[in-house]
This record gives sequence, structure tokens and C-alpha cells, in this order.
Amino acid sequence: MTRFATLFLLLLSFTACAQQATQIYQDTRYSIDERVVDLLGKMTVEEKVMQMRIFHANKGIEIDEKGVLSLSDDVKDRLKIGIAGIKNPGEHNSPIAAAKGNNALQKYIIENNRLGIPALFVTESYNGVDATGCTKFGRPITSAASFNTELTHRQWLVVGNEARLRGMHMCHSPEADVVRDPRFGRMSEAFGEDTYLVKENVVAAITGVQGNYDGLGNGTHIGAVAKHFAGYGQVLGGTNFAAIEISERTLIDEIFPPFEAAVKEARTLGIMASHGDLNGVASHANPWLLTEVLRDQWGFQGYTVSDANDIGRLFYFMGVAESADAAALLGLTAGMDVDLYADDAYALLPRLAKEKPAIVSLIDRSAGRVLRTKMILGLFENPYVDVRETERRVRKSSSLALAREADEESIVLLKNENNTLPITKMAGKRVALLGPVLRESTLTQFQKIAPGLDFVAAQGFKLTDEQPAVPKVNMETDESIQQLIEIAETADVNILFLGGDEHTSKEGFFNNALGDRATIEPVGPQDELLRRIKALGKPTIVVFTHRRTLSINGFDEHADAILDGWDLSEFGDEAMAKIIFGDTNPSGKCPNTVPRSIGQLPFHYSGKRINNKKGYLFMENGPLYPFGHGLSYTQFNYANAKISAPTMSGSAELTVSVDVTNSGKIAGKEVVQLYLTDEIGSVTRPEKELKGFQKILLAPEETRTVSFTIKPEMLEFTRLDMKKGLETGDYTVLLGTSSVEGEAVEFRLIVE
Repeated sequence: MTRFATLFLLLLSFTACAQQATQIYQDTRYSIDERVVDLLGKMTVEEKVMQMRIFHANKGIEIDEKGVLSLSDDVKDRLKIGIAGIKNPGEHNSPIAAAKGNNALQKYIIENNRLGIPALFVTESYNGVDATGCTKFGRPITSAASFNTELTHRQWLVVGNEARLRGMHMCHSPEADVVRDPRFGRMSEAFGEDTYLVKENVVAAITGVQGNYDGLGNGTHIGAVAKHFAGYGQVLGGTNFAAIEISERTLIDEIFPPFEAAVKEARTLGIMASHGDLNGVASHANPWLLTEVLRDQWGFQGYTVSDANDIGRLFYFMGVAESADAAALLGLTAGMDVDLYADDAYALLPRLAKEKPAIVSLIDRSAGRVLRTKMILGLFENPYVDVRETERRVRKSSSLALAREADEESIVLLKNENNTLPITKMAGKRVALLGPVLRESTLTQFQKIAPGLDFVAAQGFKLTDEQPAVPKVNMETDESIQQLIEIAETADVNILFLGGDEHTSKEGFFNNALGDRATIEPVGPQDELLRRIKALGKPTIVVFTHRRTLSINGFDEHADAILDGWDLSEFGDEAMAKIIFGDTNPSGKCPNTVPRSIGQLPFHYSGKRINNKKGYLFMENGPLYPFGHGLSYTQFNYANAKISAPTMSGSAELTVSVDVTNSGKIAGKEVVQLYLTDEIGSVTRPEKELKGFQKILLAPEETRTVSFTIKPEMLEFTRLDMKKGLETGDYTVLLGTSSVEGEAVEFRLIVE
């Protein structure tokens, strides 16, 4: 054999070995399904089960200021044969340090499991990425108040990008829950009380965080996990972990749609189950919910993940499993793929698989879904972050500008008696910024917007002692109130910062922490402070920020004007100042009905019509502020509501329109809202339902015709026969500025 021939054979042999070294699961020329099957075939049961578990970085993952990684022995032991994912690695580090540390962590994981399987690093997002150094946006319910889903989408595009640049891959957000009970401490994490408003915002958020799905494979965005499936916002008594009782009809018509849209329209990669049960069946052990509805009916292909420790809790908390073993089997059989945090649930599966070999197919099913997600995210090919991009693209000036824009569109002008607002920027005017919800940055942000004014700022007192687990209301406020009144006496205008904060509305964790409330009045002597300052006879404005709906009867009675900001971004006070001094015209709308009393609960605008037959003794009937309410510094007039035909068949569409005129002297944005009322049904129907909205900008004296298309699917509901469909009957259409004010037209639906 010649030397050339020998070299040629060696080259062929080397090439063959190289090709053999690249396994099918590592080769993107194969389909993801083929790659998953190949990888599962190479894995032991123990390795598969580790692809069904996530633990928290607080087990011993440390990243220092320079991004240097250190691991505890516990963490090293957990990573010996791989892991599905890790929650919040690097959350307290700067983006650059987190990126470096997470690169090192991923490298360690890949090199220390025999098949080189990367891990998912998981975050959350309630005010932007929940990690140090990222752009801080307003909370989801604040976004809902903007009634601008394009704006929501752009914010979550930034969230997905900034999270990926830290080395994250999945986000346990957004919430697709419909939240109607203001006692519930997690109210602000969701997008409000209305099914349609929640659905539209959830789709906008998921497509944003996932980079319109294209951002997953190219490494620019992360996967979403919509939660909490299903009905979590309806916990009895408004308390976390409580039971959930929802009729099947309400579940299908009002609670499911945001989740169904998350799957079918937004293509969410993950779904998290609910802490609670659902009509007596624990959500984490509910095959109807997790398999029949989610997968068989909706076609969900991603993975399901438990809420923290909830598979194990089927045994030791919910009492639906007789042992820890039984709990693990219940969750696995029902369709739970990933066990979040626990060491007492899916950790038991390798032993159980030896005792019950039939469950190996279920383990393959769940582990395969996680591996599929990792391949969709491109982690086998591109597991690391380019730290240079992290430095360039986290907290970009455009992202900070977006946070400001979102704030300005989300603030709701609830009241403006005698046109108190806006305030003129008269040089030398003394403006007092007072009250317990005042932030450290408030004064500087107001000075930035109105530098010629004489500002004085004082918080006076805090609402609570700010203990993280169980805060107590601050009872030592008399002296502080008197000091605030003395400051108010020296001012020309008094702006009071009232409402609630992160200590008065928060998640109530499983042990030793409370976050829900039995009442919904403002905490502490806020009404008294407002009343006494208003008695000074000077313009008195309330800046109302909060994380749950409050019955603000005292604010409404005594304030000349009220601006509702919910929970704004890090620049929220700039937006408030711009609105107060007329640089911005407010355009937000209420994403929740504001009740007068907790005694009205449950109380949402789309409740059954029969609920409104009677009011209550000694209280004015109806809401304090209705859903969709929000004033402007200009006036919008509605006229000439029209419909394209008086009747509609079950396969046709109608067009409705209304003329909206800005009759004021300044430009303004208006949210034109479409509500439908089914006048007669085989079952009792809602008072009305939001089915569309458009936010438009009108110049002074400008008129625009705003049109909506009414489609048959907008009229479907679960009928008496428990089938979802249409019924012949009359409908009223409301086109207006809120759920109670607008122009009406009628049509008749005829179903053959």
C-alpha cells in the first residue's frame, strides 16, 4: 500500500470516528423528535428523572462580583448525572457577573454529566426580569391599565432579551390567571379581572418574552411558563393555598381562555400548575386538567412544572395521597413533568420505577418534553452567553425609555374635580410631596420634570414595620401626621402619596409568611391624613400606588384629584410628575372594578345580570369606579354608533363603528371599548363582556370612526347542554369610554 493510500484510509477512519462522535441528539440535521428519541435511548432511568427536577440556586451556587462561580458539595452532588434546571442562579449579581457565572455553571453541568446535557436556568418577571441590574418595568396589572397590548409586547421583548443575556432560559411568567379578589396578595402579578383583557395581554407577553418564538432558537430570548393552571386567582377567601371552587361553565368560558390562547396562539413552552385544587381535585393530580384539556384538546407540546413543592404536598398538605410515593405517582400519571424544588417527590421515581416498571414510559414522556424544550432553545449547540453582548444590551437607553413610555400610558386619572389637574409650572410655587408611599427617588424625579418649582418632600410615617414575613401595621403615627400637616400649611399645592406597597400586598408563602388581607381599606391612618390636609383649603392631589384594588372611599371623598399608578417602573414618579404638570395627558383605564366595600365581593363588571337586582342597606349601589374607567385632560365624545346589518348568521360577521371626537383643546389618547350583552340565553349570562378595544390618538377637534368586527366565536358560550357554541338571540353592543358609558346598537344572531 502506498503512503498516500495509507494516509487516505487514516483520513477516512478519522472522519468516520468524528461523525460517530457526534450523536444524533447533538446533530441539528435531525428533527427535534428524532434527537429526543435518540437521547432518551442512551439514558438511564436515574438520568431521565434528573431531567424532571429543578432545584433553587440557594442550595449553594455562589457567584461573586467578578462572576467567579463556587459550588457547595450539595450542589455538586445534585449535578452528577445532570439536571432539568436551576431556579434563579445569579439573581443578586449584576448582569455581567451573572452571565459569566452562569456560563461557568453551564460548563460545569455539561462536563460533569456523561451525555453533556445542558440545564435550564429559570427566572421570573413581575417588574421586568426579577434580578439585579435589569430594566424595571411596571407590574403586569399596570400594563393591563394601559389597554395597549403592543406596549405590553415590547416590554416583554426586553424581558426575554435581558434574561437571556444573563444566561437564563425560561421564565415562570406570565400569569394567565383572571384575578378578581382584592384580598389576594398576588393580585398585581396578573393582568386584571377580565378574561379578554387578560388573554390579550398574556399572548402579548408570551410572544414578547419568547421573541415571537424565533428568538428561542437563535439565543436572543427565553421560554415562557404560563401560570397557574387553573383558577388560582379564585382561591376561597382570597388566601394563598386555599381551595378553588369554580363551576365548569365559568371555568370553560372565563378562566380557560387565557391559558388556551397561551398554548394555541402564543406557543408557550411551559405551563405551571396551580397550588390549589379545582372543585376538589388537586391541580397537580388532575389528569382531566393536565392531560385531557391541556394536551388532548389544546395540543400543548411543552412541559408542565409544579408550583413549588406541590407534588409532595399532595401527600403532606392536601391529603389526596397516602404516602410520598403515592404523591409522586399521582403527579406523574396526571401529567406533571417537572418537580420544582422538592427532594421528597420525583426524587423517589428511580426506586419506584424498579418496583413498577410500567411507569418508565411516563418518565420517558416527561423527560422527553424537557429535552425537547432544551433543543428548541438551542442549548445543545449554543449553551453559553456572549458577555460582550450582555454589557451592550442590558438596560439600553431604549429599554429605559420604554419603561417611561409604559408608565405614562398606564396611569389612570380616576378623579379630577374642577379641573384641578394639570398644575401650572409657575416659578416659585411651593409643592409638598407627602405621605407614606413616597419613595426615596420621588423628589428628584419631580424636580427633573418641574425644575422651576419649590418642592418639599416628607414621608412622615411608614405603613408597616416592613418585616418581610408578617409585617405589622404602624400604630405610632400621630406625631408624624402633625409634622406632615405643618409642612402642608406652607405649600401652595399638596400631593399625597397614598395606597399600599410591597409589604401590604404580597405572596403568602407556605410557611411563616402572610400576604393576603381580610379587608381592602387603605392600611393605617391614610384617610385621616388626607382629610386633615384637605381641610387646609389648598389643592390636594392623591398619587395612588398599590398592588391590590383598595376601596378608597375616603380618597374619593376628600381629594380634588386622584391619579392611580398601580405599581409603576423605576421611573414611575417621573410619569406621575409629567401628568400632574401637564406634560402628558393621562390615558390609562381601570383593569379592575373598584368596589366601595369588601362586602360587595365577588364584584366584577362581567358578573351575572341577576347579581345587580339588589344593593345593600346604608351604602350607595354599584362600584366606586367601574371597569374601564379613566379620565383625560381633554373630552372625548361618542356619536353615530352603527352596525353593518340588523341580523347575523352563525357563519357571518358584522361590523360595528362609532365616531369618536376630541372636543377639547389638547391631543389625547382614548381607549375605545367594545362590550357585548347577550340579552337572552339558555343559561344566565354576564351583564356584559369586553370583546375588543382600540387605543387611538386624537388631535384637538379631530374625529375618527373606530370600527370593530364581531365574529361568531366572540358570541360562543357554554350552553345548557354544556357544549360550547352559539344560540339564536338578541345582542346589545356598547361602544364607549368605559364599561358603563357609551353608545349602543343592537343585532340579532340567527343560528340555523
